[in-house]
Amino acid sequence: MRRRSLLPCLSLLLLLTAAVAQPAKPSTTSHASSAEAAELPVRRVVLYKNGVGYFEHQGRVTGNQELNIRFTTSQLNDVLKSLTVVDLGGGQVSGVRYNSVAPLSQRLSTLRLALDGNTDRASFLNALRGARVEVRSGTASAIGKLLSIEEVTRQDKDGNELKSTQLSLVSDAGELRSFEMNTATSVKILDGEMTREVGRYMALLASARDKDVRQMTIATSGSGTRDVLVSYISEVPVWKSTYRIVLPKNKDAKPLLQGWAIVDNTVGEDWKDVQLSLVAGSPQSFVEQISQPYYVRRPVVELPKSAQLTPQTHEGAEYAEDKAPTGLGGVAGGMVAETLNAPAPMAKAARSRGVGSGSGGGIGGGVYHVGNSVATDQANALTESYEQSFQAQSNGEALGDMFQYAVHQPVTILQNQSALVPIVQARVDAEKVTLWNAHEQAPVRALWLTNSSGLTLDAGSFNIVEDGAFAGEGLLSEVHPNERRLVSYAADTAVRVKSQGANETRPYTHLRAAKGILTLTRELRETRTYTVTNTDIAPRTVVIEHPARAGWKFLDAATKPDETSNSYSRFRLAVAASSTQKLEVAEYFPQQTTYALSTVAPDVIQMVLSTRDVQPEVEASLRKLLAKKDEVSAAEQALKQRHEEVERIGQEQARLRENMQALKGSSEEKALVQRYVGELNKQEDRLEKLNAEISAKEVELSSLQGEYQHMAESVTFDQIR
Repeated sequence: MRRRSLLPCLSLLLLLTAAVAQPAKPSTTSHASSAEAAELPVRRVVLYKNGVGYFEHQGRVTGNQELNIRFTTSQLNDVLKSLTVVDLGGGQVSGVRYNSVAPLSQRLSTLRLALDGNTDRASFLNALRGARVEVRSGTASAIGKLLSIEEVTRQDKDGNELKSTQLSLVSDAGELRSFEMNTATSVKILDGEMTREVGRYMALLASARDKDVRQMTIATSGSGTRDVLVSYISEVPVWKSTYRIVLPKNKDAKPLLQGWAIVDNTVGEDWKDVQLSLVAGSPQSFVEQISQPYYVRRPVVELPKSAQLTPQTHEGAEYAEDKAPTGLGGVAGGMVAETLNAPAPMAKAARSRGVGSGSGGGIGGGVYHVGNSVATDQANALTESYEQSFQAQSNGEALGDMFQYAVHQPVTILQNQSALVPIVQARVDAEKVTLWNAHEQAPVRALWLTNSSGLTLDAGSFNIVEDGAFAGEGLLSEVHPNERRLVSYAADTAVRVKSQGANETRPYTHLRAAKGILTLTRELRETRTYTVTNTDIAPRTVVIEHPARAGWKFLDAATKPDETSNSYSRFRLAVAASSTQKLEVAEYFPQQTTYALSTVAPDVIQMVLSTRDVQPEVEASLRKLLAKKDEVSAAEQALKQRHEEVERIGQEQARLRENMQALKGSSEEKALVQRYVGELNKQEDRLEKLNAEISAKEVELSSLQGEYQHMAESVTFDQIR
């Protein structure tokens, strides 16, 4: 009976082994049955600058049919975050499932053997302790149960320590035998169940090295033959931009700009006649191991000693009629519960190939197309199919400021191949110039390029073709339509630029007083002279990049740069052949200092009065204020002197009282005490007079300070020199 029951298990094991041994195909297929398969090829690819791609597959299904798609685990993580399935023929997606692969450590924990993924010989044999084995070492052999594996240290005849591994077993007769493990020692497992357990362990180790393949099955239900659209995102190489700028020999003609996109197909599947779009934008995306099963550690709670382990029944609760609970499909609280497979009403199926939104599919405002745009009726039909296949959980939004190149010709890129895809070809406005700035030192040849292509040019490399030959190359940052940009590509050895500067600090140029605040403005001036020498036989247009500094202004209002960036003011200078030209840029920086007139030091007012060309009314106001300031200072000084005298008298009285205390009981006590008392009386009279004067001076100072405060707030002038 036992043998008969194992036959189905062995048959199932053989089938599972054959299924695992089949190589995973990278292509996407749909299986109506085991005999026939429907192709689900890639129809649309949208590549982004953040290292992800949006893919659309489209194929046909008949009746209730399943589609199988194979991915690697790294792809599956992105697929699970973004998968969208649309039945375009009025059918419904009834389920999506995939095989889950637990971590190797988790799968090994299900074995009876206490082994991990990095087991050595000693750990392996220790895990077999208690198993029945046969040990052979040379001519000696024994059969029994494995007892232990241990390290043994002994000494040779010279006293050197030698370490060895000894295996011990207990024979069937109860005899303890030990064998030294060496290259001639073999251990054979005689326990059938343990042999199978070791086989399972080895199979798990081997599976960890196999290609990590996941199969996703999409079940559809419906009638007749229908089109099914599957979309998702997956990690892909970033597409690159590269440009060619061909300078015409005819100076009146515009240069030709050609743009190419370098696209790499590394997803393991051929792209045949796909609709390719290249988006120069980076929507937020991230990697999450969402397909990996996660386990959390749960606390172990000891059972109470009085725990009741026998089954129990419990009384049901009583409900009022209006509080009665509803069934699984009932209505409660205004919310409707539906079963998973409940059919939704279907509208007319869209038969045209869809390109709808999905994850990363739609492109919002600021979109630039190379070729034909997506038809509105197709988009509407696809949106309707989305609504039929799934019940929407959120509203869609446009992608915003990104732009795309939608190639209108079908593109074919085979697996693990790359291609140059043309994306731009237009005549653009460009002026050939020589560019110089102080940081680079050496002048360079450049184009003052105006993007008149009508497209946003993605950042990338470019090279220049002039007179039918290579003239240089460089890097281009993103350029929007009608935006002008300097792009350099070669050194200009015929032009030399010398820069000299002179600094000057000017006297106060602006005096202003209002509401008790005195504002003094002086100018820091700097003049920079650029001397440009052209040694070529052809004239040059030289663009000088003068540093643009915050707060600095051009001294001459007529001085205006041809262009200004965040860091530079660009001046154009025409230099004839074999000649020298100079460009002089004078700037000033207004430096302001503010003072509160109520607390300003007199020397500050004196400094202003010493400035040349001070207006008479300004001088009169400041001198009047200064005179009042002197009165306040004199009153403060007089009050200070009286306080100091009071302090000195207090110190003198303290000294006299100490002397009087020291004279008690002496012969001179009477005469000296009379003298000290007389001095104390005089001091008391002076203190009384000083306190009266202090009170009067405090009143006088308070009045003068009020007058000065009012005068300081009333002073008003605004003089520009």
